[in-house]
Amino acid sequence: MITTDSRVAARAAYPWLRPAAVTASLLLLGYGILRLIDSWDGARDKQGWAWLTGHSLFLLGVVLFGAVILGLRGLLLAASPRQRALTEAATVTGLVGAAAFVRVILGDIFAGFADAVPPSDVVLVGGPALFEVGLLVLLVRAALVQPRLLPAWSPGAVFVGFAAIAVELDLLPIGAALVLAGLLPLGRPTR
Repeated sequence: MITTDSRVAARAAYPWLRPAAVTASLLLLGYGILRLIDSWDGARDKQGWAWLTGHSLFLLGVVLFGAVILGLRGLLLAASPRQRALTEAATVTGLVGAAAFVRVILGDIFAGFADAVPPSDVVLVGGPALFEVGLLVLLVRAALVQPRLLPAWSPGAVFVGFAAIAVELDLLPIGAALVLAGLLPLGRPTR
């Protein structure tokens, strides 16, 4: 039986979503590895190649995660329009958090920017939290809608990855690997 279900059409309309999610996770992993390399001598050089390259990877990763949030929004609205308010709230929350993350990263890369526009504690702490909460809500929804866009374990893997990073930044490579594992099935048919 052939169907023209709008959910199938929506999934086909976002072929870039899985590659963007995987790339964002790999960029986060690269940042974590470079962060560890930068600390091998016992100090972090904020003008060194590892610091600047790592933060540039992180910046690109956060921008891609913003695109993933928008792609998930589109898929979820097509698959479950009745949950529109929750999807929209999670999208706005995640994007505001991503924007705050970008602000913090730019301050880490460009010292003059950080001095000219010092970030508030709300941006430093609240931004990452908003980003993570927004993305996680969308991922949980993606695991619950029919047809499921993610296996049920995926949001849990991403959550544990984010928690590892929050506990200790030196766990970034492990946390990023868990985020990658959780996002890898995105866009594959799930039963």
